[in-house]
Amino acid sequence: MRRFRADLHIHTCLSPCGELEMSPRNIVAAATARNLEIIAICDHNSVDNAAAVMEAAVGKGLTVLPGMEVTSREEVHLITLFDGIDEALNFQVLIYDNLPGQNDPDVFGMQVIASADDEVVGFNSHFLIGATTLALAEVVARIHAHGGLAIAAHIDREAFGVIGQLGFIPANLKLDALEISARLSRKEARVRFPEYRNYPILQSSDAHTLDDVGKAVTELMLEEGTFGELSLALPGMMGRGICAI
Repeated sequence: MRRFRADLHIHTCLSPCGELEMSPRNIVAAATARNLEIIAICDHNSVDNAAAVMEAAVGKGLTVLPGMEVTSREEVHLITLFDGIDEALNFQVLIYDNLPGQNDPDVFGMQVIASADDEVVGFNSHFLIGATTLALAEVVARIHAHGGLAIAAHIDREAFGVIGQLGFIPANLKLDALEISARLSRKEARVRFPEYRNYPILQSSDAHTLDDVGKAVTELMLEEGTFGELSLALPGMMGRGICAI
């Protein structure tokens, strides 16, 4: 058992708000240069670039988890993480079926699908920056039904955080963890949100540029850098856990 440095919220050039420099090889290079050992690719409402980043990381000593930053009907952002790309792609079918609209790249930005060699292989036409028609509770339930982890994204931000959007976290919402941004420490988050002290709290970069990769990290006590180990660490089971600062 040892400490692993993780940044579990990174966007690629697929997200219309992400910089074009956020290509698979560039992300892997930035992550390894900053001594990260686990990252998660969480583009808006899509996993189309996750497999390419996973491939680019092979042999680099970096675990890449496929994920997504889903927007619920209430415009709440949720991080969802999966064990493998097949589970993530199956979940993506549900999201696409409930994501209205088409992207306008001149207004919202390009949504670049890239290969592991940083080649442009296509453009996603879905309105990825938009909200799905799925209610928050249903998104969480569907994440779990697909074997994923459901994490409330950047709860310290007014825009698109569950507290900023709803004013509170519903007591019956079965979240696996809460995420805070780089602007707030986990110790400060415990003081600011005492009513949610029983939730595991992660800190991630929400990187949209290469400079932001690893800007905020969470150290995890794990046996190995896998989804299964992370699933044990969030509830603090079998000696795994989120390391104290």
